[in-house]
Amino acid sequence: MSQQQAPRTGVPVMILKEGSQRTTGVDARRSNIMAAKVIAEILSTSLGPRGMDKMLIDAFGDVTITGDGATILKEMEVQHPAAKLLIEVAKAQDAEVGDGTTTVVILAGKLLELAEELLEEGIHPTLVIEGYKKAMDEALRIADEISRPIDVASREELIRIVSNSLSSKVVAEARDYLAGLVVDAALAAAEDRDGRKVLDLDWIKIEKKKGKSLYETQMVRGIVLDKEVVHPGMPKRLTNAKIAILDAPLEIEKPEWTTKISVTSPDQIKAFLEEEAQILKAYVDHLANIGANVVITQKGIDEVAQHFLAKRGIMAVRRVKRSDIEKLARATGAKIITSVKDARAEDLGFAGLVEERKVGEEKMVFIEECPNPRAVTMLVRGGSDRVLDEAERSLQDALHNVRDLLREPRIVPGGGALEIEIARRLRDFSRKLPGKEQLAVLKFAEALEHIPTILALTAGLDPVDAIAELRKRHDAGEVDAGIDAVSGKIVNMYGINVADPLIVKKQVVKSATEAAIMILRIDDIIAAGAPKKEEKGKKGGEEGEEGKESTPKFD
Repeated sequence: MSQQQAPRTGVPVMILKEGSQRTTGVDARRSNIMAAKVIAEILSTSLGPRGMDKMLIDAFGDVTITGDGATILKEMEVQHPAAKLLIEVAKAQDAEVGDGTTTVVILAGKLLELAEELLEEGIHPTLVIEGYKKAMDEALRIADEISRPIDVASREELIRIVSNSLSSKVVAEARDYLAGLVVDAALAAAEDRDGRKVLDLDWIKIEKKKGKSLYETQMVRGIVLDKEVVHPGMPKRLTNAKIAILDAPLEIEKPEWTTKISVTSPDQIKAFLEEEAQILKAYVDHLANIGANVVITQKGIDEVAQHFLAKRGIMAVRRVKRSDIEKLARATGAKIITSVKDARAEDLGFAGLVEERKVGEEKMVFIEECPNPRAVTMLVRGGSDRVLDEAERSLQDALHNVRDLLREPRIVPGGGALEIEIARRLRDFSRKLPGKEQLAVLKFAEALEHIPTILALTAGLDPVDAIAELRKRHDAGEVDAGIDAVSGKIVNMYGINVADPLIVKKQVVKSATEAAIMILRIDDIIAAGAPKKEEKGKKGGEEGEEGKESTPKFD
């Protein structure tokens, strides 16, 4: 509760609601910076190809094992508002470019930690913020200058970069194989627009099925549904399929309101059931008459309808996810039918092959040779659910990487080489700045060097020696020198095919700086008090008191 003395009378004036808490100035900043530092420390050991994984257990006992920064933050139950802000930044990074989530949180945490040192020396937050903004602009300019163009038409070049993005994941052992599948899927799904390739990731479906190993993962040119044909009498394989995609059930729906039917004889029940069967038969006959031999619906299919479909030689699949229905409609050229009786022949889609196949212990429906070749499915295999989940996350990141490269076909050296080079040039840049902003730019450079420091730590190297060696090599003009986490040496990153998309690194710098600036601007935290619990039974008790007179007592 915040209160202030009135100037003459000395009577306290209540400003905030009772139970509210207010933290101001230094204490507010210290609290926010501490929260950000803790989040950054949690993620720091997961950075790089030798980074460690986290085991996250939710309230229901479900376990997630991952080294992916976005997933770790998503699964953590964080309370502090500043920590939540960092998590939002990581989510934005993941949504925008699909990679660099761990790096962005670590960098933001370090920027705030170093800003705190300047604040303790009496430098105003505004000056620190201005210095960080100038450092960010210069860092982005330097990144553009260092970057190299790549040929996105070259499959081999794309595979090299995607393989590098998978090297820090659980699936690293199969990274070259998976990178080839990812690039093939991305190039199949990409379309030419205004003279350049554009990739819409909605075209690429990732389907998981437990069993075998990661090396059995395959790319299917078409859509794979994790469903089976509903009736054993239906065909299991059809060529030149005409597909009806329904957003309507093939069953008699119950009325929305409660209904009672009075039956006086068994004949009436029989007539009732026969009428239901006739309605369902009419639906099936209509679909068959317009030429459909495959029916896929988001809703249910009645057992009677299944019988009639099987008799007409129509393959049917039910309870298909809405997202899959939409992908299928785009792939086959079908229109989603919402009313069966209004379905027309032109609403049907086409596929060269529709087949039910056994994958592992279960059956799946493969829809291939679609008229739209951009529709592809990646069928992921793995020995356990944990491996499958991590493989799915890794493939999503890799697909984002390809999309980023198609969007901006430039790369920068990995292994901390870019960060060390930008830090070196920022130190030179800081000498041109007046006053205390210079100190903020130097702190920004120091924060960037924290990234290769952690890479050295997770690779088992001495970070002091590694940073000293990197600085020496970069001062000598070796712009591409970075840490090879596998061999534990400082080498030319392009020489070992370790590169990152420029757009990812630029987004990391922008997002981390903006997050740090936002938290540094906060100098007052006003937290509302918890809502009071009303006294149990108070209201009921009052009503009881009122009702005493009107309710007679009997002894």
